[in-house]
Amino acid sequence: MIRRSRRSAPERLSPARLGGRDVVRVGVTGLRARPTRVLLSALGIAIGIATMIAVIGISASSKEQLLRQLDTLGTNLLTVKPGNTVFGEDAKMPETAVDMVRRIGPVRTVGATGAADATVRRTDRIPEAVTGGITVQAATGELLATLDGRVRTGSWLNAATERHPAVVLGSAAAERLGLDGTGAQVWMGGRWFTVVGILEPLALAPEIDRSALVGWPAAERYLGFDGHPTMLYERSADASVESVGDVLARTVNPENPEEIDVSRPSDALEAKAAAAGAFTNLLLGLGAVALLVGGVGVANTMVISVLERRREIGLRRSLGATRGQVRVQFLSESLLLSILGGVAGAVVGALATVAFAAYRDWPPVVPLWALGGGVAATLAIGTIAGIYPAMRAARMSPTVALTVT
Repeated sequence: MIRRSRRSAPERLSPARLGGRDVVRVGVTGLRARPTRVLLSALGIAIGIATMIAVIGISASSKEQLLRQLDTLGTNLLTVKPGNTVFGEDAKMPETAVDMVRRIGPVRTVGATGAADATVRRTDRIPEAVTGGITVQAATGELLATLDGRVRTGSWLNAATERHPAVVLGSAAAERLGLDGTGAQVWMGGRWFTVVGILEPLALAPEIDRSALVGWPAAERYLGFDGHPTMLYERSADASVESVGDVLARTVNPENPEEIDVSRPSDALEAKAAAAGAFTNLLLGLGAVALLVGGVGVANTMVISVLERRREIGLRRSLGATRGQVRVQFLSESLLLSILGGVAGAVVGALATVAFAAYRDWPPVVPLWALGGGVAATLAIGTIAGIYPAMRAARMSPTVALTVT
């Protein structure tokens, strides 16, 4: 009986798989061979990411500062000023406007100012037309408390000084007059007034910063003030702001409430906080352009790398590397190059935000979503920039690659 020998079927060889650690190691090895080119290419990515994160961070820090300022100053301040009559003339508030507003139940405190027909100058030698943008106003005693203001130096008007030639300067007015302390005299309404106080800046009443404030009785006596308030400030309970605002015009001028304008100064800060990102979009666009340019630089670097490493590609293919493995190698290099620039850019952008916020005395805010978005953009750019070079390297024939001189 003849036995037939069975020949076992030849085993089919399969290429070894690249693990995650192998992919990273191969990618790092490829980048380390060309450090200067890698750093220059990563710089473009870093500039784009740093610009975008810094813009978002500075905008968020500015908005946070405004919101904190609103929390400190409160949103329960309302202002009342005369508008225009039906004939287009300037209206006037009654002399009793302050007393009438005090009678509104939820109102806590009321202050007022009235424009005086006078100028303030350091000496009587300066021409009267040179005002420096400073207005002279009569002020009631409760004005500072109503505005929640602070005196930088000296004191606020009291029962004694409000009846005599004494003046309190706003922060901008004092700066323009070149004064930083009390005791000096300024020329107002044809006589000397003694500076008894200088105020801190008032965020909700910037017009006070540019004013020289005189007591109500003194303004009537020495400056010819007519007693009609031109601006009234009122604070009430937070829950009653809307209801008080609805009755202020009719209370101040019952006969012609349409001639009275009521507003809330904090609305301007809220609008500013809401619009903090309006200009940010333009800067983000510039950062995106820089990031796009960086991506083009990465793609260019990877294409040149493929052309320079054709022998390496051919040798790897001859030793059994598949097209997919070659593709993964070059795609990993592109991703690592982009991540290097992205991480550096994120660090620089965050540091720039902190430095600028510290310079402006703002709370530094770097949103986590901005950092996450920067990383995601980096990975996207690295993937897009590496797809074509990786596919070109994978399509290269081993024999052609090895014969290229």
